[in-house]
Amino acid sequence: MKPHWSGVFPAITTQMHEDGSLALEATATHAEALIKSGVAGLIFLGSLGENQSLTATEKRDVLAALIEAVDGRVPVLSGVAESSLQEATRYVADGERLGLDGFMLMPPMIYKSPDVEESLHHFRGVAKATGLPIMIYNNPISYGHDLTPELFARLADQPNFVALKESSGNTRRITDLHRVVGDRYALFTGVDDLALESAILGIDGWVAGTGIAFPAENQCLWDLMKAGRWEEALKIYRWFSPLLHLDTHPKFVQYIKLAVQECGLGQEWTRAPRLPLRGQERKEVLRVIHEGIDQRPRLPKR
Repeated sequence: MKPHWSGVFPAITTQMHEDGSLALEATATHAEALIKSGVAGLIFLGSLGENQSLTATEKRDVLAALIEAVDGRVPVLSGVAESSLQEATRYVADGERLGLDGFMLMPPMIYKSPDVEESLHHFRGVAKATGLPIMIYNNPISYGHDLTPELFARLADQPNFVALKESSGNTRRITDLHRVVGDRYALFTGVDDLALESAILGIDGWVAGTGIAFPAENQCLWDLMKAGRWEEALKIYRWFSPLLHLDTHPKFVQYIKLAVQECGLGQEWTRAPRLPLRGQERKEVLRVIHEGIDQRPRLPKR
């Protein structure tokens, strides 16, 4: 089975004004820069897009505005992070009506169930509420639900589950997924600082985080990895790694939004409960970002 999606599908931030209100034009401007870099798709309203901090109306406003701005040039997906099956099914129905191309489905966000059957019931219930393709997001570190390769095998009979975003932080899972489910799903990594390791083991795509601040370098790294040009990729990856580490911290939204700002692609403002970075923490994150900017590598021809 050929993958439904492949390539770089960055998870874009939701740009905001300093008071926390939505800045839809700024989000569209950032999306434009990412499209020009050569990304294969865009994911709005993921964790990095502060999905859980937006009201139901705001989420739909974001989707309507960004679907119009992208205008079919690349597939547009939305994160689904509702806390109940009822709200999640309503959300995917609305997203389909608004013109989305698919979804990235997270587990119910405020319910860390120890019962595997409850998790599978949630995923299946959402899938049955839409005819659009779905990428399942596995991030047990953050969300307390772990979908193992064996559980993905159990979900394989749901036809619109077409891709997996693997963010367990355990690269062994990639090999296990290939062994257990074969090529049933397109396999994406969702951990920035494991991108090269994951590519060596065999993935179809990358849900990039920090790369939204460095789109040209991020896309070049992906293209080199897919071409098997490992020595050239490794040089970029070693430069990129301190920046990619920003994606794996609990404050990754603030860190990456600050990187986006310093690269001239948006603003750092987030919505409470997330607060702006301050003091020594801010200085250290800025040091990493500015060193990355100053030491940007010369990109090879592709």
